Amino acid sequence: MATQLDLLIIILTVSLPLLYFFRESLPFIGGKPFADTTQNGSASSKAKKVEEEGDPRNFVEKMERAGKRAVIFYGSQTGTAEEYAIRLAKEAKSRFGLSSLVCDPEEHDMNLLDQIPSDAVVFFVMATYGEGEPTDNAAGLMELISEPEPEFSLGESKLENLNYVIFGLGNKTYEFYNEVARKLDKRLSELGARRIGERGEGDDDKSMEEDYLAWKDPMWESFSKIMGVEEGGSGDVADFLVTEITDHPPEKVFHGELSPRALLAASGANTPSGGYGLKNPYPAPVLASKELFTVGGDRNCIHIEFDLTGSGMSYQHGDHVGIWPSNPDIEVDRMLSVLGLDSQDKRFNIIDIESLDPALAKVPFPTPATYDAIFRHYLDISAIASRQTIAFLARYAPTESAREKLTAWGTNKELYAKEIDGPALKLAEVLQAAVGDSVDANSDNAFSSTKWPIPFDRIVSSIPRLQPRYYSISSSSKLHPTAIHVTAVVLKYQSAASPVHHHEPRWVFGLSTNFILNVKHAHSGANTPASEQDNALESVTMKKVPSYKLAGPRNSYVKENVYKVPIHVRRSTFRLPTSPKVPIIMIGPGTGVAPFRGFVQERIALARKAIEKNGPDALKDWAPMYLFYGCRKSNEDFLYRDEWPEYEKELKGVFRMKVAFSREMKKPDGSKVYVQDLIHDLRSELAPLIVDKRAYIYICGDAKSMSKAVEERLTQMLGEAKGGSAEVEGVKELKMLKERNRLMTDVWS
Repeated sequence: MATQLDLLIIILTVSLPLLYFFRESLPFIGGKPFADTTQNGSASSKAKKVEEEGDPRNFVEKMERAGKRAVIFYGSQTGTAEEYAIRLAKEAKSRFGLSSLVCDPEEHDMNLLDQIPSDAVVFFVMATYGEGEPTDNAAGLMELISEPEPEFSLGESKLENLNYVIFGLGNKTYEFYNEVARKLDKRLSELGARRIGERGEGDDDKSMEEDYLAWKDPMWESFSKIMGVEEGGSGDVADFLVTEITDHPPEKVFHGELSPRALLAASGANTPSGGYGLKNPYPAPVLASKELFTVGGDRNCIHIEFDLTGSGMSYQHGDHVGIWPSNPDIEVDRMLSVLGLDSQDKRFNIIDIESLDPALAKVPFPTPATYDAIFRHYLDISAIASRQTIAFLARYAPTESAREKLTAWGTNKELYAKEIDGPALKLAEVLQAAVGDSVDANSDNAFSSTKWPIPFDRIVSSIPRLQPRYYSISSSSKLHPTAIHVTAVVLKYQSAASPVHHHEPRWVFGLSTNFILNVKHAHSGANTPASEQDNALESVTMKKVPSYKLAGPRNSYVKENVYKVPIHVRRSTFRLPTSPKVPIIMIGPGTGVAPFRGFVQERIALARKAIEKNGPDALKDWAPMYLFYGCRKSNEDFLYRDEWPEYEKELKGVFRMKVAFSREMKKPDGSKVYVQDLIHDLRSELAPLIVDKRAYIYICGDAKSMSKAVEERLTQMLGEAKGGSAEVEGVKELKMLKERNRLMTDVWS
């Protein structure tokens, strides 16, 4: 048994080293007092900061401290819902003098909804993503609300205190149109909350903007009555303070860098491996690029490869890549000219921007920056001008006639559709047209525009941030671990005729895909794409593909003819089943085939390992994988046509490709053949794979017609296989496939 002396020795043996180790922290042995031991960001200073500023996740406390009666939450995947949330906040302030918080639900404790005062209101601006799913940042909110008895902060499952407004963003070409907003609205009502006004639903397939404008005015009327506020409370209130500065260190000025880390990298610092993403895109070198359509045709489809070596970035088959384009030179020059900033001594002036109410309006891009950088890299000046923005800017018109034109375009829906939306006029073109200026550049590619006296802070408030464009990755990381492949059809279309363009149509060019086309031409050695030579193009006023400044900020995106493009990876649930013994049916006409190229490559990599390990018969028990592809002609737009036979050969009959050439193949009645027709023809092979072998089905491509037509044929096939009808058994089976994630879609309109 241990003696008292033994116990004392043990205690001293343990305690003396601990006392020595913490000697600087313990005041009773000569260290600093506890209150003084902290350094920058230490526990005591953080505790004091929390005491003064409150819990950063507690939006109710934030509202109380700032005296705000409204909080606006947004569920946003690409930034659009956030833009509408900010617009609602600004309008609440301008109409009623009511200041709001604009919040990301992911960054706040949503179980505090039961503590919202009854004289306050919560706005929800919710996008529906994929197949009726919430956006990533709204998933937690929807999970909480969807519980049978959600537990809120006060211990109950009621929200009888809550007044709310809801606007949903969706697309009617998708089956689950505005599903998230509808679910949230229904559930809040069930929990006792009171909705103000009708539920708004915006349809991106037609006109999200018009749906929003039609919804908001009646909503504000109800809002005014229920909240007891009157219009005319504040008027036109500035969101930002803009200051030109002359003595800022050059290395700390943003010239188009997309993040503070990128600015540091421009000055020689390195971004840590794994530090790239949505908030810090990676400037990826272009490894290769080529035209996939027949050279000399009237369409372009670009295959481009980005090098990930040393970036720490990774991806999986089915993921998306976000490409960050810049605005074309002509639109940058046009906007600078309209604002009187196009001279060399003005366009590169440095400005700093400060938010006058950070809870309402954050500065949307990094500053300080130059005017040129702001219009080239940060603001979306290439989009069709919105009706609300046109109406707002009428007050700054340099002439009475210009003010009247902007007011008419901004308030008359039919006139706007005919003279602005149909001709696809950008904001600077609208301002030029309103004063009678020509929208065409002169022989020196310059503009002689009437100057509009619009305060620059209103420009920042009115024009949305330039967002990345997303593309399905068309490669597998198993075969290409350090490269991302993208397949993109270049968007260009003829607009409606308009007086601004001499009553003639003109070519409208998609921002991002034409940026990619420029990169492809530069990578192949041509400085800019050549003028179009096709006869159809000669009949319109804009014959040239727009050019872009590809060198990027501080010329950091090009070196020795190696071009870089800012990218980031967005994760997806569009995945193959793990086992190759599960049948696969892929439907992807046009560029919808992009992710399936990655799927097939994924199986190629697995097959090589299996054969290496188990010999040439290793694939004999693999299930079939079908690919249904469609295009116009076999010799014109058949994407990757030389690759597919090699894949079929290497997969030893497992991979089976069926192609519909819509302009070469005819049905007995003379109509064109599409992918859904090929599926119908093979229904006796496919139905048993789906019903008995638990096959997975993937659809990628056009949501408006192709996806719906394919699903109709699937319901017919499944109804027949189940011994019933398409309307009953077929619909039931298709619904079950979706619920079990055995039918997945990656579609767009």
